[in-house]
Amino acid sequence: TCCAERSAIFAMVAAGEREVREVLVVGDTADALPPCGACRQRLREFAALDVPVHLAGLAGVIRTVTLADLLPLSFGPEFLGKEAVR
Repeated sequence: TCCAERSAIFAMVAAGEREVREVLVVGDTADALPPCGACRQRLREFAALDVPVHLAGLAGVIRTVTLADLLPLSFGPEFLGKEAVR
């Protein structure tokens, strides 16, 4: 399947944008809903490690973390000889 986060990133790139500045992940849950591993990696390709990621459920935003919190020791664009976001 293709999660909402990856679908949003694909649409962003198709529209000519290349940088994610903030993320909101919302689910039909009582607790905060974090992005899956595949979405975390895709976010890493288009977002800086300090980008805020808001985790929300039915009650609204429950917790805010950074991409670095969600994906420590991550593989990013800098390992491909490309400039990192920001």
